[in-house]
Amino acid sequence: MKTVAALLFTLVATLPLSSEELPKLHPNLEPLRPFLGKTWRGDLAQPGADRVNVDVARWERILNGQAIRILHSVDDGNYGGETIIRWDETRKAITYYYFTTAGFMTSGTMTVEKGKYTSFEKVSPPAEGVTEVKGTGEVKDDGTMVTTSEYLKNGRWIPGHGATYREAPDAKVIFK
Repeated sequence: MKTVAALLFTLVATLPLSSEELPKLHPNLEPLRPFLGKTWRGDLAQPGADRVNVDVARWERILNGQAIRILHSVDDGNYGGETIIRWDETRKAITYYYFTTAGFMTSGTMTVEKGKYTSFEKVSPPAEGVTEVKGTGEVKDDGTMVTTSEYLKNGRWIPGHGATYREAPDAKVIFK
C-alpha cells in the first residue's frame, strides 16, 4: 500500500500544471514568465574577441513570486553574477540589481513588450570604462533566447556582447 501511495504521489507531483495552477507571479512580472524555470546555455560573443564564451543562465521565480532571480556563469565560473528582478511600486517599474564576481554591480530598469525585454542599467563602479549598459532579450518562436547589448564607454555607445541561448536542463551555473 505504501508503494502504491508513493507511486501515486510521484505521478501527481510530476504532472504538468494547468495555466490556472501556475505558481503565482507578481502581475507586473508576468510578461517574463516565458524565461522562467529554465536553464539556458549560450555562446556569448563579444565584438572583436577571438573566442566565444559559454554562458549558462538559470531564471527562477523567488520570494513567493514577488521577484525573479537569474544566476549565471561564464566559462565554468571564470565570471558570473546574480540578478534580482522585482516590481518597484514607488517607481512603477520593473527594477533589478545585478551583482558580479568581478566586484562591480549594476542597477537598472526593464520594460517588457510583446515578449521582448529592454533593459537599461548603470554600472557601479565603472567596469573597464563602462558606465551604462542597454540590453534586449526575447524568446523566439523556435524556443531560443536571443540577447544583445550596448555599452556606454568613455562617453560613446559601442556594441556589447550578444548571445543565442538554448534550453539546457542539465547545464549548471558554476561559481568558484
